[in-house]
Amino acid sequence: MYIHMSKKKVVVSLGHDALGYTTEAQRDAVKKTARALADLVEADCQLTITHSNGPQVSMIHKAMTELRRVYIDYTPAPMCVCSAMSQGYVGYDIQNSLRAELLSRGISKPVSTILTQVTVDPYDEAFYEPTKVIGRYMSREDAETEVKKGNYVKEDPGQGFRRVVAAPKPIDIVEIESIRTLADAGQVVIACGGGGIPVIEQHHALKGASAVIEKDAIAGKLASDLVCDELIILTGVDYVYKDFGREGQTPISSMTATEAKEMIAAEEFGKGTMLPKIEAAIAYLEKVSSGKVIITSIDRVKDAIRGKVGTTITAGRNFSI
Repeated sequence: MYIHMSKKKVVVSLGHDALGYTTEAQRDAVKKTARALADLVEADCQLTITHSNGPQVSMIHKAMTELRRVYIDYTPAPMCVCSAMSQGYVGYDIQNSLRAELLSRGISKPVSTILTQVTVDPYDEAFYEPTKVIGRYMSREDAETEVKKGNYVKEDPGQGFRRVVAAPKPIDIVEIESIRTLADAGQVVIACGGGGIPVIEQHHALKGASAVIEKDAIAGKLASDLVCDELIILTGVDYVYKDFGREGQTPISSMTATEAKEMIAAEEFGKGTMLPKIEAAIAYLEKVSSGKVIITSIDRVKDAIRGKVGTTITAGRNFSI
C-alpha cells in the first residue's frame, strides 16, 4: 500500500490530446493519460487535475439539440447543463483509468471528481462579443430561430451556421473548499473540468450562464487558489517555441513571467493555442511567486518534471533559448 505523503502540490491541466475527440477515443486516450498521471504520483506529486472539454461539450450539445428536433416534448439542454454532463463523463473516465493504473502499481489512493461551478461577471465584455463556436451546423432558418431566442450564431461560408457563446473570465471557484479539503487529505482530485460550469450569482442562487470558460484560465486560478508548488500544462508540443510554425522555430527551455509578457506583446503566441496557456502561467505566478509552471506534451511529462524537456516559467530572472 502507498502510504508516503506527497510533498509537492501540483495542478495538472489536460488538453484535448489527453482525452480524444469521441467517446471511444476518449476511453483509449485516458488509459495513456492515466500512466502519465500515475508517473507524477510516483514522483511525489499531490495531484489536482483539470481538463478540457471542447469536443465533449460540443458533442453533448449536438445530441441534446437533435433530441429536441426528433422528440418535440424534450427541452433543449442549456450550455451549463451540457458542461455539467461533460464534467461527469470525462471525470468518470479519468478517475477510473487513473485508479486502475495506480492500483496496478501498488498505490492505493482515492481518485474523485468534483462537479465544479465557477462564477462569472454577467457584465463581462465577452458576453457582448461571443467567440466560442459550439454544436452542429444549422440551416439559415434554424440560425434565425436561435437569434430570435437571443443566441449568437456565426456563418461558415458553404457549410452553414453554428452557435457561438461567450468565454468570460473566471471569478471564483464555488467548490474550492471541497477541492482543498480532499487535496489536503492526500487524495487525487479532478475538478473544474472544461473550465468549470459558468454560473452567475443572483442573491443566494447560482444561475447557469450560456458560456464556456477557458480551460487554461481556470487552471491558473485553481493552482493559485490552492497555492500549489507547480502548474503543469500538458498540450500537443514538447516545448513552447519561439517563431512557432516558421522556419527556424526554436524551443524555449525556460523564461520568466516578465519575459513571457514581452513575448505576448510581440504577438509571439497563437491566440487560440499557446497564448491562453502563457496567460494562465503568468496569472498563477503573480499570485504564487515561488511557484513554477511546466508546459510540455503528455508523452514527455515524466522527463519534464526532471528538467530534461519542456518549457519552465518562473517569476525569477533566468531565461534561455
